[in-house]
Amino acid sequence: MLSRLLLCAAALLPQAGPATDNPPADTASDAPHIVLIVTDDQRADTIAAWGNPHIRTPHLDALSERGTSFRRAYCLGSRGGAVCVPSRAMIHAGRPYFGLDLAMKEGTPTIGGQLGEAGYTTFHAGKWHNGRMSVRRSFQSGRSIMFSGMSDHRAAPITDWDGEEFSETRAATGHSSEVFADAAIEFLGSREQGAAPFFLSLAFSAPHDPRDPPRPWARPYYAEPPPLPANFMPEHPFDNGLLVLRDEVLAPWPRPRDVVRDQLAEYYGLIEHLDSQIGRVLAAVDALDDGRDVLIVYVADHGLALGSHGLLGKQNLYEHSMRAPMIIAGPGFPAGESTHALTYLTDVHATIGAAAGLVRKTDPRWCRDLGPAARGEEGDPRQALLLAMGKTQRALSNGRWKLIRYPEVDHTQLFDLASDPHELVNLSTRPEHAERVASMMTLLQNLMDHAGDDAPLVVDEPKPLVRDLSGVERKADRWQPRWIREKYFGAR
Repeated sequence: MLSRLLLCAAALLPQAGPATDNPPADTASDAPHIVLIVTDDQRADTIAAWGNPHIRTPHLDALSERGTSFRRAYCLGSRGGAVCVPSRAMIHAGRPYFGLDLAMKEGTPTIGGQLGEAGYTTFHAGKWHNGRMSVRRSFQSGRSIMFSGMSDHRAAPITDWDGEEFSETRAATGHSSEVFADAAIEFLGSREQGAAPFFLSLAFSAPHDPRDPPRPWARPYYAEPPPLPANFMPEHPFDNGLLVLRDEVLAPWPRPRDVVRDQLAEYYGLIEHLDSQIGRVLAAVDALDDGRDVLIVYVADHGLALGSHGLLGKQNLYEHSMRAPMIIAGPGFPAGESTHALTYLTDVHATIGAAAGLVRKTDPRWCRDLGPAARGEEGDPRQALLLAMGKTQRALSNGRWKLIRYPEVDHTQLFDLASDPHELVNLSTRPEHAERVASMMTLLQNLMDHAGDDAPLVVDEPKPLVRDLSGVERKADRWQPRWIREKYFGAR
């Protein structure tokens, strides 16, 4: 095992310099249109075609039939609680968040900016949690852009971008998923035959809370609630350093089963409604029929706990929170296929660039074209992944074995994902795994060093392992609608 991990280290740690840019290639007459769809807080196990019989996602199911499903796509992590900010920056910049300007100002190339320079028409609709400057640099126009991290889905603060100025912010009328889909469909409808290829970036804020789907979509799930996750726990068994923040106070401790079931029903309702809006957008794409191929990239920015391991949010390194759904359909991606290649969301950048014929050098440790892996032209593009959360959690996974380290409480977990996909049996203290733990810790430190990650794996004075949450005060944030404040917080 040790020799295998050292080989992994050799493969993962080339002395590569930072990514550099060459001038982009001119847009070819056969360059594909590109559609990037990003959802928010969507677990990888919330697609019916991926094996969940309790959810209805006919349009995502159809997309999986026409494209390749990447079953081990991961958000690398975050320096803080707002995981969507670095995740979306990493998608558009193709770089890990260590040392990355999350506002993507001058000096940080974005895929939209590069496509625009290559002759693409670039447009964004929906959530953009990375500042206005990066929109200016990335898109020639946009509509119904939401610059906040979250909002009441029925009053999203939105603005438009005409290439020179932003309009005044206004409150959207209608559910955010419908408003953002409308903007994308309007853009597609304005296209003329023979026009340049386009890059449509569409980012939803669903299924991020408030978990407030239109009632017709929630009602069936209330009547027949989804089952609790297989790794449901009333409380997380130890302090991971991020037990108390806005995501985690959406239900009391210990987590009541009926509350988690209701929130799952609302979450599933949001996803089914979101699926219907994605279906509308894809129908508009298919109606173009202008002779160009279309590359469709669908991905979430990360997952969510929602009862798994006693957690509700995404500020942890378990599979349910860092693994995200990813489907890519279009030229070069076999229809109806799946791959378990270890994938970062940063790979979206290189994959879109390659499809458009852009000349861009990226660091292969973090950003690789996924086409060859989808077509079986290469094996797993990575042998192991580094995952990181704040200063309190670090993880290493090679697809089967996963080690998570919590330095502030001097705690380590080791999971065999092949036999324990829900991460319930900690093997780290068993003598037969001592060498495995030691070698994985060494590789984890090496990966952190090469990433520029200076978080310690050992601290001088660890905190107590367990934290008492019984006295933690819970308050609803200002984005939650009244009925959620009353139902889950007992407040008006």
